[in-house]
Amino acid sequence: MADESSGGRIRGADDVGSRAGFWVRVAAALVDLTILAIPFAVFVSFLSVGMGISNAFVDLNPGMAPHELLLRFGRKFLFICLCFFVVMEWLYFAILESSRWRATPGKRLLGIYVGDTNGRAVDFWRASRRFIGGRLLVHVPYVGVYYFLADCTCVGVLPSRRAIHDSLAGCLVLRERADNAFGLPG
Repeated sequence: MADESSGGRIRGADDVGSRAGFWVRVAAALVDLTILAIPFAVFVSFLSVGMGISNAFVDLNPGMAPHELLLRFGRKFLFICLCFFVVMEWLYFAILESSRWRATPGKRLLGIYVGDTNGRAVDFWRASRRFIGGRLLVHVPYVGVYYFLADCTCVGVLPSRRAIHDSLAGCLVLRERADNAFGLPG
């Protein structure tokens, strides 16, 4: 259990850092999104060439309406891209958050990690539940953006600093202790 009066530290767990706040989580997410964008761009490039629609990318411009994209690339192309991104994103987060690192590269870079409610490592299936309860729901049309905003608001506003997907999976995002940042031997 967390002792809210102790700045988000977990009571009785001396080896656990305090809970990570909103801005450090946003920065970690931006690093991870940048990393995920690279294989996704390669996949989209090869798929568009394979489907014979690579020239359609030349005429893209910012602010293009979704229905124009749908007409230009087709449902099949967009569905395949979405499926690839969701599976890639799920494996990225679930494997890395359940690994020895307990964090994605973005989280590790910023000294934060994922733990259960006692600060212990999570297994692949708990990390998968965390993904399903958060990032997967963001991809649901219309509802996803509202869920994303509510999820982020919880981290920024609630004293527990837990997103909805953290609560659903029984996880916390924690800061490394200053004397053990990045798991360096002490």
